[in-house]
Amino acid sequence: MKQKGLDLKDLTEQELQDKLQEERSALTKLRFSHTVSPIESPMQLRHKRKDVARVLTEIRKRELNNQSK
Repeated sequence: MKQKGLDLKDLTEQELQDKLQEERSALTKLRFSHTVSPIESPMQLRHKRKDVARVLTEIRKRELNNQSK
């Protein structure tokens, strides 16, 4: 299986929150720059959105794990 660019399982919860904030701000900047002048590869937007979703999924998975214990 192809490994994604993010390795989230090894990060602490604080590092995950930092990563989420970083990815969201990068996505916002990318959206603004795409609005002003089209970026070369619009697929970058999709990849950033998916990176944000991966981080959120890992955070939610850990929350559910903690609740079940």
